[in-house]
Amino acid sequence: MDKASDIAIVWFRQDLRLNDNPALIRAAETGRILPVYILDDETAGPHRMGGASRWWLHHSLASLDKALGGGLQFFRGPADEVIDRLVERHAVSGVYWNRCYEPWRIQRDSAIKKVLTEKGVPVHSENGSLLWEPWQVLKGDGTPYRVFTPFFRKGCLQAAPPRRPLGAPPAFETVADAHSLTLEGLDLLPQIRWDRKLSPHWAAGEEGARERLRRFLDEGLDGYKEGRDFPARSNVSRLSPYLHFGEISPNQVWHSASAGPDNPDRDHFRSELGWREFSYSLLYHFPDLPDTNLQPSFSAFPWIEDIDALKAWQRGVTGIPIVDAGMRELWETGYMHNRVRMIVGSFLVKNLLQHWHSGERWFYDCLVDADLANNSAGWQWIAGCGADAAPYFRIFNPVTQGQKFDPGGAYTRRFVPELAALPDKFLFSPWEAPQPVLHEAGIRLGKDYPAPIVDLKTSRERALTAFQSMKARD
Repeated sequence: MDKASDIAIVWFRQDLRLNDNPALIRAAETGRILPVYILDDETAGPHRMGGASRWWLHHSLASLDKALGGGLQFFRGPADEVIDRLVERHAVSGVYWNRCYEPWRIQRDSAIKKVLTEKGVPVHSENGSLLWEPWQVLKGDGTPYRVFTPFFRKGCLQAAPPRRPLGAPPAFETVADAHSLTLEGLDLLPQIRWDRKLSPHWAAGEEGARERLRRFLDEGLDGYKEGRDFPARSNVSRLSPYLHFGEISPNQVWHSASAGPDNPDRDHFRSELGWREFSYSLLYHFPDLPDTNLQPSFSAFPWIEDIDALKAWQRGVTGIPIVDAGMRELWETGYMHNRVRMIVGSFLVKNLLQHWHSGERWFYDCLVDADLANNSAGWQWIAGCGADAAPYFRIFNPVTQGQKFDPGGAYTRRFVPELAALPDKFLFSPWEAPQPVLHEAGIRLGKDYPAPIVDLKTSRERALTAFQSMKARD
């Protein structure tokens, strides 16, 4: 028990970095700190992290622990109980954290703050995750925006500009708790080490985040507005997992990307950061976003349950090359290009008529950037039932999408190598290739590569009929 002098508890959550960490900086100014991470699966319930996120978290915590000189303390269990025991064991001058915005976290944190305040322990919460607080960007009548463009242009850009990054904290001393687990004690890595295939693609942690941002600014920002739609190009930041786990702050990204004269590429990249803010605003103001259609009329939509079709989609064996490429990229790397996310999502909810919940859950488990706000808002957008959603009747044709955004087929051939020898003309529709062409490419449809599990034209018509049947019930 350490009662020698007051200690500030710093509770790391989705802010696994030292630089531009408002809660850590404020706590460090008081003297000694007890830095803790709590794996709280119990309170998270259905929103506990998926497998890919847990892999990323393990390596991110290892990086943060190293940056803290081995001082990070690990715990698992309900956070309220863990913090209560820490306060009992130490002379605590205050508890510091950066705010989280998932509904279950808000409810939990509010309860913890109430108990600590009643015990006379000050709680200091900061904004270390968003450019603007969700309650700062509202319409003139005080209600939240449901359309992105006015949210970003009228709300965000007319609000106070994003604060400048705060830099590194002042020097501080860390203290330990005798009951801390080891990082391995959190059991974040899977028993069957499927996660090893992810390692070549990522460098989790604050240093990896800085390097990823540097590379994007040097190699990907120029041409971003157009190039971001082409999955074989380097015009994507791939910063989403680093932002989700807080290994870099949106303020650091915003101001780094703003260092230079404004141009369409910089402006468009900043608007993508705005989409992240919009998703968090939606989740904050509509806490049922992960489960409930924002457009109530979709409660009458006639989704179907087809386990075989869902599994084919998950495994990337639908017989639709660009869809299969995207799903295999997800399984191999824990990531999927954003344009391809829209293509595979449209195919699932429209061509296969599967409920968007099925896609949302699969992404949440498989993505290293799985984020409750972005994932829920994105799937509702794809399904046509969310805020500012794409109309349901806008159904992506995966053949033309592949031809347009993967010309030359570099992306598709990488992840669907069994089609590599197929001529470009038939790469995205191998079922249309004459038999001699298939033979020359070494492809037997149904054996080397599956035949399509649905006819694109027929399934599109079925989706439109289903949509009209829903509208007729309004």
